[in-house]
Amino acid sequence: MSTRNKTGGTGKPVIIETADASHTLSVPSLGETYHSRHGAIQESLHVFIKNGFRVTEQSPLRILEVGFGTGLNALLTLTEADREQRSIHYTTVERYPLDTALISRLNYCQLLEEADESLFLRMHALRWNEEHRLTENFTLLKLHEDLTTCHLPGKYDLVYFDAFSAEVQPEMWSPEVFAGISEAMVSGGVLVTYAAKGSVRRALQQTGFRIERLPGPPGKREMIRAVKK
Repeated sequence: MSTRNKTGGTGKPVIIETADASHTLSVPSLGETYHSRHGAIQESLHVFIKNGFRVTEQSPLRILEVGFGTGLNALLTLTEADREQRSIHYTTVERYPLDTALISRLNYCQLLEEADESLFLRMHALRWNEEHRLTENFTLLKLHEDLTTCHLPGKYDLVYFDAFSAEVQPEMWSPEVFAGISEAMVSGGVLVTYAAKGSVRRALQQTGFRIERLPGPPGKREMIRAVKK
């Protein structure tokens, strides 16, 4: 079974420490975790920042995240945006928002020197389905929606696909879902994901993406970067 999931509404998430000392959430009833047990921060930096954010040059940069979860990817992106003085419009889709009391116990801001804990907590406290300007460089829109049925309200340059694991919710990784995402992306837009399964590659190729198989984060041999043709 995969060691990833953003929780499908079964079981209460609990905090655990991963190999790089950063926290993730485990759903014991599913035997799943939100991030890699080999290092939550390491994984997000490798997959979404190094191989996604840093290979783009647009400013403003329009990002779509599938799976807000703990907010780690958004926090890392906000930190990068402020460091580079780069304008980011960040849209994230999450069907099962987490309790803010649980979020307040995560240790990401203690481990990341440039991270602002007040902004991290504010991200989670902001109202859903409304756009908010968190900093001069970072605008956030959180959609409390089911990705398989929602309308994506923008044209995105970069997609962080950090959804439920394919083993637990294969419909999230279907050609139909990727087709909807492709329609909401600009030509040449980039999608990055931790997954590298053959079925995921085929679904992306079927919906008009060019696939790159890249070295994965610690504990994972490969990941996928896909470019919209």
